[in-house]
Amino acid sequence: MKPKPPVTAPAAAVVEDSWIALRRHTAARIALGRSGASLPTREVLAFELAHAQARDAVLSALDVAGLRGALEAESWAVAEVHSRAPDLGAYLVRPDWGRRLSGESLAALAALGVGSADLVLVLSDGLSSTAVQAHTVPLLRALRPLLPPELKLAPIIVATHARVALADEVGAALGARVAVSLIGERPGLSSPDSLGAYLTYGPKVGRSDAERNCISNIRPQGLGYEAAAQQLAALLRAAMQAQLSGVKLQFDPDRAIGAESF
Repeated sequence: MKPKPPVTAPAAAVVEDSWIALRRHTAARIALGRSGASLPTREVLAFELAHAQARDAVLSALDVAGLRGALEAESWAVAEVHSRAPDLGAYLVRPDWGRRLSGESLAALAALGVGSADLVLVLSDGLSSTAVQAHTVPLLRALRPLLPPELKLAPIIVATHARVALADEVGAALGARVAVSLIGERPGLSSPDSLGAYLTYGPKVGRSDAERNCISNIRPQGLGYEAAAQQLAALLRAAMQAQLSGVKLQFDPDRAIGAESF
């Protein structure tokens, strides 16, 4: 008499959430479904992948040489600076060091002999080198035709271990009317490569966050390059006309885009 095969419990069916149609409208983790009392395996693996991508965005070093080469290939003048944070570990635990330039970088900026400029663009690794590596060049490609030819540009500054406020010291050192920090934003579990643009009129050490304006989530899956460039050019024009930035700036994007001059 043959032994009976062991009885095994049937595999739990994956139950899809009734809200699953909403997922096509957002990358947020909604309507994940369930398998028994747990998440489906595909969602667990997707979460682990997103977490790894977020960690990589923070911990990966910016390829400065590659970024500089890509910028120079499009005829941008480029210079490099470093914050006072000597390494990534120090940068993460001492945000204040990331807001100030090293002594060597201050000397390097002085050696450029810029004197004054209307605008300096500071490309900073921030908390997502992935974002800066991927999005700054195409964003600048879209922005360039929107800037009037008479606008005096300082060399683009590529900054490492940098926070937003580092652009204030860079702008002051170069005598810039406006400093724009293009910086990798803190990654989320659905957006490891989000780029932010922070504009400050009259940059100097000690400016507060209330004195700058921000355009966030610049990337193909968020605010696209062309739209972000239009917003940034409009914001730049409005700040120069009003001679201020931040919460006091009465900014109407439509009117600013239609203005003829800075």
